Amino acid sequence: MKKLLAICFVLLFVAVQAQIKKVEPAFWWKGMTESKLQILLYGDKIASYQVELSEGLAIEKVEKVENPNYLFVTVDTDKIDGRFFTLYLKKAGRTVDSYKYELKERQANSRDRRSFSSKDVVYLIMPDRFANGDESNDSVKELTEKADRSNPNGRHGGDLRGIINNLDYLHSLGATALWLTPANQDNEKRTSYHGYAQTDLYQIDRRYGTNEEYVELSNELQKRGMLLIQDYVTNHWGISHWMIQDLPSRDWIHQFEDGEGAYGFKRSNYRTTTQLDPNASDIDTKEALNGWFDTTMPDLNQSNPFLLNYLKQNAIWWIEYANLGGMRVDTYPYNNKEAMAEWVKAITKEYPHFNVVGEAWMYSPAHIAYWQKDSPIAAIDGYNSNLPSVMDFTLYTDLSSALKEQESWDKGMVKIYNALSNDLLYTNVNNIMVFFENHDTERWNEIFESNPKAYQMALTLVSTIRGIPQIYYGSEIGMRGKKSLGDADIRHDFPGGWKEDSTNAFISDKRTVVQKEFYDITSKILNWRKSKDVVHNGKTTHYMPENGVYVYFRYNSKDRIMVVLNNSEQTQKLSLSRFAQNLEGSIEGTDVVSGNRVDLKADFLEVSAKTSLILEIQ
Repeated sequence: MKKLLAICFVLLFVAVQAQIKKVEPAFWWKGMTESKLQILLYGDKIASYQVELSEGLAIEKVEKVENPNYLFVTVDTDKIDGRFFTLYLKKAGRTVDSYKYELKERQANSRDRRSFSSKDVVYLIMPDRFANGDESNDSVKELTEKADRSNPNGRHGGDLRGIINNLDYLHSLGATALWLTPANQDNEKRTSYHGYAQTDLYQIDRRYGTNEEYVELSNELQKRGMLLIQDYVTNHWGISHWMIQDLPSRDWIHQFEDGEGAYGFKRSNYRTTTQLDPNASDIDTKEALNGWFDTTMPDLNQSNPFLLNYLKQNAIWWIEYANLGGMRVDTYPYNNKEAMAEWVKAITKEYPHFNVVGEAWMYSPAHIAYWQKDSPIAAIDGYNSNLPSVMDFTLYTDLSSALKEQESWDKGMVKIYNALSNDLLYTNVNNIMVFFENHDTERWNEIFESNPKAYQMALTLVSTIRGIPQIYYGSEIGMRGKKSLGDADIRHDFPGGWKEDSTNAFISDKRTVVQKEFYDITSKILNWRKSKDVVHNGKTTHYMPENGVYVYFRYNSKDRIMVVLNNSEQTQKLSLSRFAQNLEGSIEGTDVVSGNRVDLKADFLEVSAKTSLILEIQ
C-alpha cells in the first residue's frame, strides 16, 4: 500500500509540475531601452493559478484573456538584479510549477548596430531552394511535410547549413546583405517550403536547422562585412500555429460572421488602396484588411494589444538574439496601419539605426510613398507609418515593359524616366529598395529569354540609381522561370546545391558558358559598387530618353558617373553637348564592365544597340 501511495504521489507531482507548457519569450536581456517585459505563460487552465516572482521582486501586472490557458505577466527588468529570477505558479499558497527566467547580457553596441542601407546589395534566397548542406534534417518526424524533391511544390531540403557553406560565393559575387524568406517553423501540411504560414515564431524550422545555426549564419555574414535581413510576417500566421489552434481570444484573428468554417474565413479582396483612399467604402476596407490571404493563413488582428505586444517583442527578440541587420515586412498594407506604426516605432526606439523595409505592392508611386516614414502624403490624413523603407514596385512594374516596347510618347524608356521623376514623393529616396524580380514575380531571364544584354541593362539600372538594389538568387547565373506555371517554376533549386546535381554554379570552373557570362557581369558591377559613395548617396540628373536611349548621371562633390542605357535595335550616336551640364570639364570616362576608355571631349558618343554603359568620369 505504501508503495502504491508513493507511486500515486509521484504521478500527481509530475502532473502538477506540467502546468507551464510554454513561456514566450523564453529569455530576455538586461539594459533594454524599454524595461517593461510582457511574458506569455501557457498551460491548461493556467489562469486559475497565482503568479509570483522570486522573493523581494514585484510583478507589474498579471492579465487574463478569454481563454483560461493563457496568462500575460508584465515585469520591470530594470528592477531585477542579477541574471535570473523565478516565476512561481501557485495554488492555495502552494507552488505547483516554476520557471527560471534568464536576463542575458546584451552584445556591445547592440543598440547602435549597423543596418542595411543604400551602401548594400541585398541578395534574396528561398532557403529550401538554395543548397542542401545537411541531409539529416530534410525530413523531421515531428513536422508534417517531408522532403520530396520530385514535387515542385514540396520540401526540397535546402537549409541554413547549405547557405553557410556558400557564403564565400555570395561574398565574391558582391552581395553585402542576405534576405531569407521566412525561416521560422512552418508546419502546414502542404507547400510549407515558402515559410509564410509560420506556426512558431520563436523557432527556426528544423528542416532548415536550429536557432543556433541561424545565429551562426548571422555571425559568419558579419565576419565578411555582410548583414542578415529577416523576413517578418505581421499580417498572418499558419492555421496550424499552436496559438491559432487554441486562440487566446476570439479577436486574436479576424473572423467574419458570414465566413466559412470554424474560423469564419473570408478571402481578402486585396484592394489595399482602401487604406488611404478617402472615397473607400467601409465594406471594401474591411474585406481588404480583415480578409485572409488564404484558407491556411488566418489574418491577425494587430489592434488586439496582447497580439501587438507579442509581435513587437518577438521582432526585438530576433534582432537581439540573432544580431540581425534589418527586416523586410511581408504584405505591409494589409495590416492595421495604426498598430503597425506602433510596431515599427518600438523597434526603432530600441535600435535607432535599424532599417525596416515594407512590401507595399502598389502601382502608384504616391501610394507607395504613403508608407514611408514622415510622408507628407500620409500627413494629409494625420498618419505617420514610422516605416523607414519601402519597395519601388513602380520601377519594377515599368522596367520590363520599358525594355520591350517600341519607343513612343508614353512607351519605352520614358517609363523609367517617369518613374524616377516621382522621386519628390519619397521622404528618403536613397532608402527605397529597387529590384527587377523577386520570389513572387516572373523571372527576368524568362521574360528576356536569357539575353545577357537585357539582364545587364536591368542590373546596371538598379545598381546605379538611388536606393538599395535587391537581386534574386539565380539571376546571376541566368536562371529562368514562368510565373504562369505556378510559384514553383520561379523558385527552382540552385544548380549545385544538391550533391546529385549535374552542374555546380557555385564553382567557377564548373559553370556553363551561359552561367559564367551572367555571373561575370554581375560580379563585376556589384563589386565595383561596394566602394562608390557617389552611387550610395549621390545626387541624380537624368535626361529625357531619345531614340530609345536613357542617360543619367550620379554625382557628388568628388565623383561623377554617367550611365547610358541604349534599348534601341540600332547603334546610336549621342551628342555629348546635350549633357554639358554634367560633363563640363570632363576628359574621358572608363567603362566599368569592359575597362574601355571613352573620349568625352569628342562631339559624339557611339553606343551599340541594346547596350548599357557605366562610365566613371575623369
